[in-house]
Amino acid sequence: MEREAMEFDVVIVGGGVAGLSAAIRLKQQAQDKGRDINVCVIEKGSEIGAHILSGAVVDPIALTELFPDWKEKGAPLSTEVGREYFVFLTKKSAIRLPVPPSMKNHGNYVASLGLLTRWLGERCEEMGVEVFPGFAASEVLFDDAGKVRGIATGDMGRTEDGGEGPNFEPGVELLATYTLFAEGCRGSLSETLMKHFGLRDGALDQTYGVGIKELWEVAPENHKPGLVMHSIGWPLKSDTYGGSFLYHLENNQVAVGFIIGLDYRNPYLSPFDEMQRFKTHPAVCNTFKDARRISYGARALNEGGLQSIPQLVFPGGALIGAAAGFMNVPRIKGSHTAMKSAMVCADAVAEALALETAPDVLDAYPANLKQSWLYKELYLARNIRPSFSRGLWIGMVLSAIDTYIWRGRAPWTLKHHGADHTQLDRASKPRKIDYPKPDGVLTFDKLSSVYLAATAHEESQPVHLKLKDPDVAVNTNLVLYDGPEARFCPAGVYEFIDGDDGAPQLQINAANCVHCKTCDIKDPTQNIVWTVPEGASGPNYPNM
Repeated sequence: MEREAMEFDVVIVGGGVAGLSAAIRLKQQAQDKGRDINVCVIEKGSEIGAHILSGAVVDPIALTELFPDWKEKGAPLSTEVGREYFVFLTKKSAIRLPVPPSMKNHGNYVASLGLLTRWLGERCEEMGVEVFPGFAASEVLFDDAGKVRGIATGDMGRTEDGGEGPNFEPGVELLATYTLFAEGCRGSLSETLMKHFGLRDGALDQTYGVGIKELWEVAPENHKPGLVMHSIGWPLKSDTYGGSFLYHLENNQVAVGFIIGLDYRNPYLSPFDEMQRFKTHPAVCNTFKDARRISYGARALNEGGLQSIPQLVFPGGALIGAAAGFMNVPRIKGSHTAMKSAMVCADAVAEALALETAPDVLDAYPANLKQSWLYKELYLARNIRPSFSRGLWIGMVLSAIDTYIWRGRAPWTLKHHGADHTQLDRASKPRKIDYPKPDGVLTFDKLSSVYLAATAHEESQPVHLKLKDPDVAVNTNLVLYDGPEARFCPAGVYEFIDGDDGAPQLQINAANCVHCKTCDIKDPTQNIVWTVPEGASGPNYPNM
């Protein structure tokens, strides 16, 4: 099958803040040097920003470097953080704790990262970047020497069995001197490249969390623009890492979310239901009195920190942003770090393209990154998340020592526990968790929540959630772990039903998928493989 091919200087996979920042920086460098760099950004969402979900409290440091006049240009950062609280929750009370230095947000903004991403997309198009939303990168292309030469987009119009439907269109090859992968956390092609080139050699396993978020329109008397609250403790047990956020934006909107480390051990734990329980706490529920839930979504996030960042470059390309793991976990922030990594990489690309012969490997990118504020920030934060691998109480003590005594400069670097999918206990060991039924007012079920994510997949396309061995789901996951797929997925994609013969079987409701990647990470047998569906599939978040 022949595919159309298009050639560029740089192809960027992923239209999030990292990918768009790289494109903008490349165009700025080209303008400064009086030359042209032909840049293409490809995005699997139906539009730029459709798949973007984050808390978010945005540190504008990287944005200011990219656009010093971002305020005059109308960037959607208008609600500066005012009051902020950090609390420890028991079932009935909230104990105010000092806000750790890493969590202080003076000068930061409560914002929608989706709206910021859309704004960056508009700047890209103004500068002449070719932006292609609705196309999913499904394959890495290599030349005869093994160098990455671009990507191919997925075919459109295939039937459920993989055949060519009446509206079939083959994918397109996008070829470039350099291909930058900015797919976000657990990107499909990024993971392929890490394995192909051994980029994780010498790095610790990445560890992840899943963030579940709702956006509410609250009563004016309950709205406090710029208020930020974070919590730890209830409803989680002390052996499970996680906590909440409550952010008051503009226009009577409040973002509420819960993040749970995917190294949790109890197979009966449901991140979605823990988030619903959290909203019932006396210190939280009054915010949502006479309120209306607007949107819902979920996304995995990197928690490994500096120790888990892989090698960043390979022949013909590089990893940038969350695809590489640039997340500052104690700050609960990754947008400014993702943008900075992209900008450092873009500078290296611009310099390489200006040479008579562009080098295959962008060695200047990781070298320059180590001299940036980004590396220093992640270095100082490196011991906080692994401290909590030993439980909440030990984690609080170790992180306090690291923060207040060593100020992040301890002469040691703590290690993580290993891959998250290896941490799950068998179902015979833990106790089941009794989650209350949703009331439809403050707490909800998964299906009504997925409806608010506006997720959409062409029903006739091949299922994008693959099982290496269909029998493993029942014979191993159900038998040993009581089918954790049905609980760790926050979108109701996986459910065990009785087959025609009365035997249990796993049903995959792929149309529900919000592309959070939790299943790809947490499945204890690594039997589930998340692949990209047709372009424009998945959630359509308006301002998450």
